[in-house]
Amino acid sequence: MADLPPSFVLTLAAVFGLVVGSFLNVCIFRVPRDLSVVRPRSFCTSCEMPVAWYDNIPVLSYLLLRGRCRHCKSSIGLSYLFVEITTAVTFVAVLSIYGVSLVAAKWIIYECVLIVLFWTDWQERILPDEFTIGGSIVGLLFALVVYVPSLFGEVFLSQQGWRIESLANAIVGGLFASLPMWLLALLYEKLRGREGLGFGDVKLLLLLGTFLGPENALSALTVGATTGALFGITMVLRSRQEGWSYALPFGSFLALAGYLVPLFARLRLTGIALPPTH
Repeated sequence: MADLPPSFVLTLAAVFGLVVGSFLNVCIFRVPRDLSVVRPRSFCTSCEMPVAWYDNIPVLSYLLLRGRCRHCKSSIGLSYLFVEITTAVTFVAVLSIYGVSLVAAKWIIYECVLIVLFWTDWQERILPDEFTIGGSIVGLLFALVVYVPSLFGEVFLSQQGWRIESLANAIVGGLFASLPMWLLALLYEKLRGREGLGFGDVKLLLLLGTFLGPENALSALTVGATTGALFGITMVLRSRQEGWSYALPFGSFLALAGYLVPLFARLRLTGIALPPTH
């Protein structure tokens, strides 16, 4: 890959990203409904007719069909198009920033998981454990081969080797991001008698902390909470609903904020590229 022109590599990444984006659409629809992501083959969600291969080409088929099913003419949500394009752009952006490397592989997997979680929470108010808990486990495994930066490891574990330091940073990051919110959610539920912050959001914070480390996870939480609160207030004012009854897709805002960190925090994530030597 090192001998290939950068433009070719990025073009290949975009094409592969479109294909992966098409699969992410399958996950977004099927996983919240406990359906297999492998079988049956792609079908129209309205008439349930199988989708032919030539109607399943990312982006192109959507445009040629004008966003409608060939058989029943039902509208196909714009989210399908957005997911495919976003995934392709993500592949290109990550490779442009981190190069063709294990680091890039980590962030591509991370971003794909967050794309799925953004849309499942936005559309269904669900954050599937397959992606939150499963993603956290993947984050811990990556911590053994791609360094997770944090002052915690640098201060307390600097003599233990970078892998132990990285794994500790990932564990602390997950707990640091999720435990306080879990306790707040329990307290709110006890005082109000109903769920405030969904425990899916707590699991999503575990995922963010595991991949990003405590400091970067805190940044994502701050941005996500701020934008989510502003959006929630706006929607409440527009719909004139009681604030406590509005079902805010908070996980979508956390996922969006977490998605942006690897793309815009390159300097803070520099330690990931080359593990420190002690």
